[in-house]
Amino acid sequence: MQTRLTISLLTTIALVFFSSSVFAAQSTADVPVTKELKEKTLQSILGKSAVSRTSQKEYVIGHGDLLRVLVYGEGDMSAAGPQGAGPQRTPDSPRSGGGGVPVRMDGRVSLLHIGDVEAVGFTLTQLADYLKVLFATIYEDPVVTVVLEQSNSQRYTVMGKVANPGIFYLDYPIDLVQVVARCGGFTEWANLELTIVREGKKSELFDGNTLNFDYDDFLNGKKVEKNILIKPGDFIIAH
Repeated sequence: MQTRLTISLLTTIALVFFSSSVFAAQSTADVPVTKELKEKTLQSILGKSAVSRTSQKEYVIGHGDLLRVLVYGEGDMSAAGPQGAGPQRTPDSPRSGGGGVPVRMDGRVSLLHIGDVEAVGFTLTQLADYLKVLFATIYEDPVVTVVLEQSNSQRYTVMGKVANPGIFYLDYPIDLVQVVARCGGFTEWANLELTIVREGKKSELFDGNTLNFDYDDFLNGKKVEKNILIKPGDFIIAH
């Protein structure tokens, strides 16, 4: 019993850690360390293994995300904080955080002194570079940092024969088996098969826009490569 409680506690701590982690970026003009120096240093420390490392793509801002824009020495430039969840909030509604400014449906954020600015489609670094130019009309050589306080735009959908289907936030890397566990497992009527529907660029495992995953095969050590990581916008159907 004690072991189960310990495992449960560790799992909870891990989920909190991952879900509360943030990304941040300063404008490139304010970062003295070059990309070349970073790569050279990485190579000197990791050696040949540095070549095989796959870099995580920089986060792209989407609708509903919560951002914090900081100008060094001047503080937070958020013109308005996020709106709290009202009584009509649904499970797929954007979450409300403790600070920052929300990216609205029109793709913009409201900031002090410069008003509404475009945000959707920018990486954090691109937005910091853009805002540095705008804030330079007010402050002398401003140091601008953009922080992702909370990701609300990256979600995936689970439907069909699982205990708790719904729309889920992609707060941390999660694969198909973990998705099933997060949904409470298959129902007693399920045949333990999943279909994943994905738009855009797909791996060779996909047949067109779909991938079929057999949970029994996975448990027997077969076709484990099909236990892929979920991407934003994925639809997972449990049969």
